[in-house]
Amino acid sequence: MQNLSENTEENYDRFIVEAIDTGCVWALQGPEGWALCPSEKYTETDVLPFWSQPEFAQRHCIDEWRDYQVLPVSLEELLEDWLPGMHTDVLLVGVNWDGQMQGVELEPLDLLADIEGDLS
Repeated sequence: MQNLSENTEENYDRFIVEAIDTGCVWALQGPEGWALCPSEKYTETDVLPFWSQPEFAQRHCIDEWRDYQVLPVSLEELLEDWLPGMHTDVLLVGVNWDGQMQGVELEPLDLLADIEGDLS
């Protein structure tokens, strides 16, 4: 499998393509719940990261997330439940972050619109 690019927009596009192809995405869940981290864009806002491949997510099971597990989230569930719920909860979504936690961070409904646009 090809590693993530240094270009965050390429990683974003890859996330959408692979999520549609496989029908799922991957997130980290630990003893306290799903992995969250502070937004780099907005103070007092958290980001919930997702990855298009389990190996990309697994790289982040270190340090404070060492007790976390990589779990699949179906694309249907992401689109129908997670993203609208994250919008309601005022969370951002992180997409295909690299090992240095660099990547796209955006409004959940923007990701929803981009995926739905590619599906139609």
